[in-house]
Amino acid sequence: MQCDVVVYNISENATPQLLEEATWAITSLHAEMQNFKSRKMFILISTVMTWAMTKPQNVLLTEEEFRRRRPHPNFKNHNNLEKLVLKLGRGKKSKLSGYVVGSGLQYGKGESLFHYFFKVSWLMQSPEVPLFGEGTNYIPMIHIYDLARVIQNIIELRPKSKYILAVDDSKNTLEDIVKVTMEVYAFLPFQPEEMEYLNINLRLDAFIIKDTFSLTWTSESGIVENMETIVEEYKDTRQLLPIRICLVGPPSVGKTTVSEKLCNHYQIHHIKLKEVIEEKITQLKDMVNGSDSVSGEGAAAAHKQLDNINTSMNMNAGRLEDHLLFDILQEKLNSKPCSNQGFVLDGFPKTYEQAKMIFTGQDSEDQDLTVKRPVYNKTITPEHVIALDASDDFLIKRVQGLPEAVAQKMRYTQDDFPSRLMRYRQLSTAEETLLDYFDELEIHPERIGTNLKKITEMVGIPKNYGLSPEEQEEEDRKKEEERKQNLAAEATEKKHRNEAALAEMVAQYEEWQKNLSEVKKQEGERMEAQSLPLRNYLMKYVMPSLTEAMLECSKIKPDDPVDFLVFLSVYHHIITHQ
Repeated sequence: MQCDVVVYNISENATPQLLEEATWAITSLHAEMQNFKSRKMFILISTVMTWAMTKPQNVLLTEEEFRRRRPHPNFKNHNNLEKLVLKLGRGKKSKLSGYVVGSGLQYGKGESLFHYFFKVSWLMQSPEVPLFGEGTNYIPMIHIYDLARVIQNIIELRPKSKYILAVDDSKNTLEDIVKVTMEVYAFLPFQPEEMEYLNINLRLDAFIIKDTFSLTWTSESGIVENMETIVEEYKDTRQLLPIRICLVGPPSVGKTTVSEKLCNHYQIHHIKLKEVIEEKITQLKDMVNGSDSVSGEGAAAAHKQLDNINTSMNMNAGRLEDHLLFDILQEKLNSKPCSNQGFVLDGFPKTYEQAKMIFTGQDSEDQDLTVKRPVYNKTITPEHVIALDASDDFLIKRVQGLPEAVAQKMRYTQDDFPSRLMRYRQLSTAEETLLDYFDELEIHPERIGTNLKKITEMVGIPKNYGLSPEEQEEEDRKKEEERKQNLAAEATEKKHRNEAALAEMVAQYEEWQKNLSEVKKQEGERMEAQSLPLRNYLMKYVMPSLTEAMLECSKIKPDDPVDFLVFLSVYHHIITHQ
C-alpha cells in the first residue's frame, strides 16, 4: 500500500502459489482503490506463451491483436490473470493502472532456458548441442536488460496501450540459436515445462516499444547476432573463468605429477608438448584422408601443413622447428576447451625467447605507453606461473631410484640426466630468463616446492562447472566406499588396541602376583630373622618362670588365673634378680 508501482513477474517458472498471490494482490489493490492518496500502477510481466496457440502462426503479429491471442494449454492461468489485470486496471479516472507485458523468452546474464545449450558448448564434452524436431520454429526472445528497460519506460511514460509486447527485433528459429553454439545432438535433458517454451512458434513484432518507447537496446538484433557479448555475460555471471597455469622446473622435480593433480582439481586441460604435436599430426592426417566435414581447400591446406611438419622433423632428428612448434601450441591454447576452462602448461616454454614468441599478442590498446613491457596475448598467457625446484642431490637420488625402463623412457639415464639438469641450471642463470619474461608482464612467478595445497591456495578456488551427475555419483560412491573402509580400519585398529591393552594388563597382573609372592616370602624371612633374638630371650628368661607359674596355677586354681600368673611372674623376676 506504500508503493507507487507493484511489479509481479510470472514470465518463467512461475509457481501456482505466485499466480495466486498476484491475483490476490491486484484484487486487493482494486478493492482499496478509493483509499489511495495517489495513483498506483500494477505491472504484470507475463509470457508470450499466452500467444502460443494463436493462428496463423506464420504471420507477423503485433500488440493490436492481443485480444485474439490463444494460450498454450498449460498457460491458461497466466492468460486469465492477464485479463484480470487489464480489467481491474483500466479507466481514465481510475487510481489503479494495470499493465501486462508479454515477455519473450529471456536470455542474458547467465541464461535460464538456454543454459543447457551454453553449458554443453562451454564444456566441449559432447560433440553436439541438443536439438529436437526440425528446429524451424520461431522463438520470440528478449535480453533481460532490455526487458528491464521496457518496465522502466512503462513506469515513466504510462502509455495508453495496456498490453505491451517485449520482444527484440530478431526472428530466430531454434535451429539458428543452437547452430550459433554448436550443431545437433540427440539427448534431451530438458524438463517438460522447458520443452513447452522451446516448442513455441511465433513471429511477433513489438510495435509499441519501437514507436513509443526510447530504449537503449542491449540486444535489439537478438541472441544470434550478439552471441559473443552474451557468452561473455554468461561466463562472467556464472564465474566460469579459465585458469591458466604455467608449471616449470628442473627435470624429475615432479612437474607432470603436479600438473595432473592440478588439472583434476580445477577440471582444466593438461598441455604436454609431445602430446600436442602428436594430436595435431593425427588431426591433419584425418583431414588429408578425406573427412566428410573438410572441404577440398581445407584438405589441401592440411596436406601442405603436414608435409612441412614431416620435413622439419626429418631434418631435425625428430624435432620441430620453433616457428612450426609455436604455431601448433598457439592453436592449441586458443582452442575452445583451453580458452573456456583453462590449462596447465607442463614444462614449456623454457626460455625468455620462447615465451616471447608464444605469448606475444596484438592487444596493445590496454598497454600503458609510459611503461616499457612486452605486449602479450592475454587470452593464452598464463595468469599463474609456478616454479618448482629441488636440490641437485635430491633430483639425482630420485632419478637413481627409478626403474631402468622408466628412466630410459623419460630420458633420465646416467648419460642424459646430468646434461639436462646442467642445461636447466644454465637457462636459469641466463641474462634474460623465462621467469624474467613473466616478471616484466607483472605476472610474478611463485617459487614453490611440490606442495599441492600451497599451489591451490595461491591459484584459488575452481572456476569451472562442478562434476556432472554421473561423475558426482561416482565421486559419492568412492567417498562412501572410502568412508566404510576407514570405519572398518578404525574398528580393526580399535580391536587390536583393546586386545593389546588386555594382554598388557594380564601380563602386568601376572607380574604383580609374582612380585607379591616374592615380597611376602621376603617379609616372612625378615620377620623370622627379626624375631629370633626375642625368641631366645623368651626361652631363656620367660618360659621357665611361666612354666613354673602355670604348674602352680593348676595346683592352686585361683579365681583369676591371669592375675595369679602375673603375680608369680613378677615375684619370680624379683627373686631372680636379687
